Amino acid sequence: MIDTFLNNLNIPDACLLNKPVFKKMFQDHLELDQTDKKALSEDVGRIRWQYTLKPETINVAPFLDDEREYLEVAILTVDLNNPSRVKRIASFMHKAIPYPLILIFGHGDKVCVGVAEKRINQADKSKLVVVDHWQTEWIAPDKPTTAQAGFMDAIRLQNLPSTNFYALYEAFQARVVELRTAERTGFFEAAPVWVAKEQGETLKKIEGVEREIAELRTTLKRESQMSRKIALNTKIRTLKDAILKLEATLKNSQE
Repeated sequence: MIDTFLNNLNIPDACLLNKPVFKKMFQDHLELDQTDKKALSEDVGRIRWQYTLKPETINVAPFLDDEREYLEVAILTVDLNNPSRVKRIASFMHKAIPYPLILIFGHGDKVCVGVAEKRINQADKSKLVVVDHWQTEWIAPDKPTTAQAGFMDAIRLQNLPSTNFYALYEAFQARVVELRTAERTGFFEAAPVWVAKEQGETLKKIEGVEREIAELRTTLKRESQMSRKIALNTKIRTLKDAILKLEATLKNSQE
């Protein structure tokens, strides 16, 4: 299914690299904790550096300023034996590879896509730091939902900006955020980048509230006093209402 997804991107053959990436590279370049090491060892199968988008291969200009270095874009594919720790795997892979990076994970008949905004480390300008990252839901490329089909069309290379690599990558990341938004609204729309940034901030708020609800439910299970149970349930209902309001904000952003 990864190949089906890659073909949809419509990337020129001149960008093809198709070289293996060995797990040892992540072990050598990062201080992985035990869970990271276990995820890398057990969950990750084959890793390949499929494409590198460069100025000489797709006629897109590099971008460099005091905060950002988008000279090219790398596209890696990762076959997973187990998808349960995919977010953790994406996190350390983005940290290990000092390029704007598009990660395409495959498991069974589905794929998911991970992106991350990186900026120049002001304390050490030879390094990039991850400041934000996003990941799609799992997509069956041959049987996408309506929203996923819209996303797959929007991320084709010819539908992304060609001004420079920062504009291209920023738009690609916006499409990922918009697909995440569609999970809440039921509708995918390729909007301007600034709209996607606002949607991203709203999604983060929703996720924060959902974590708070999960913590309250855990506390509720252990609580024995009825008065305390009532107070916890009231708090959970209030937070659920807050999520509905935030989701309404997402829907308004698509109008």
